[in-house]
Amino acid sequence: MRLREIAEIAGGRIIGDPEVEIKAASGIVDAGEGDITFLADRRKRGYAFTTKATAIIVKEEIEGLSKSMLIVDNPALTFARVLDILHSKPYTPIGVSDKAIIGKDVTLGRDVSVYPFVYIGSRARIGDRVSIFPNAYIGEDVSIGDESIIYPNVTIRENVRIGKRVIVHPGAVIGADGFGYVHDSGRHHKIPQVGTVVIEDDVEIGANTTIDRATTGATVIGAGTKIDNLVQVGHNVRIGRNCIIVAQVGIGGSSEIGDNTVLGGQVGIRDHVRVGRGVMGAARAGITHDIPDGQIVSGFPAISHREWLRAQAIYSKLPEYIRRLQRLERRLGGSDKGHKK
Repeated sequence: MRLREIAEIAGGRIIGDPEVEIKAASGIVDAGEGDITFLADRRKRGYAFTTKATAIIVKEEIEGLSKSMLIVDNPALTFARVLDILHSKPYTPIGVSDKAIIGKDVTLGRDVSVYPFVYIGSRARIGDRVSIFPNAYIGEDVSIGDESIIYPNVTIRENVRIGKRVIVHPGAVIGADGFGYVHDSGRHHKIPQVGTVVIEDDVEIGANTTIDRATTGATVIGAGTKIDNLVQVGHNVRIGRNCIIVAQVGIGGSSEIGDNTVLGGQVGIRDHVRVGRGVMGAARAGITHDIPDGQIVSGFPAISHREWLRAQAIYSKLPEYIRRLQRLERRLGGSDKGHKK
């Protein structure tokens, strides 16, 4: 495409040659001739002069740069749109493979793609332009909204509800039994898990992530939330809208996560905890108590990020503090002996 064509679709103002040909989009370090790239961090503007890209998406004009520039408010967002424009293939439905297993009274929308070796249980409802890739298991009474993508080896158990434009990556399991037992007389007795999982619109679920069904009621993932790979969401958890949950996070049962919350890698949240709206949990934080709205927390147990930084600064100095204390003790010990004499 020409740069002006990209600008017409993605928006922005061109400085330089609008007729340059753009063949692909790439990162600023790896970009080559014919690529378009972006610069979101002003501190790294030196890369704009060394990249081999033909055009660069920036927030403001870079003086002295000979390359064509596309000026936009949010370079990262525009770059994402350009990637979609240049690299996404148009959706072409394949229909329902004769090697798929389809149960009774299944409702299939228009222009679906159901690949070989898919299993769809009875009374499932599949929306328009849904793609279900090989070896996926769709249980009885499951509903999947329009334009959702279910990648290979995904398991969606019975009665789960999936919204529109949801992406579920390979190996994810949605609706497995919650981990619930009652201990009595030296044995663990299973609590029947008869609830469901509700995945709202525009959610993305990473590879090998597990979202347990509720004991009763529903485990809920709010609209627009993005979940990375290898995340465990316990039974009856409610995650708000537009959250970011990074890899290897574990969320205990019946916890509540507010809208627009970000949880870094390996954050652990105990059961029955409420994490407020707009909270940021730093990587490996252990959240064992309720967190108010808008807080940034770190460490285990999680505390204010600012306090955690101060604690870490002190921790790094402990060996020196101990040496100074030992020297002081030796001096005081010597003084005491001299006084007794």
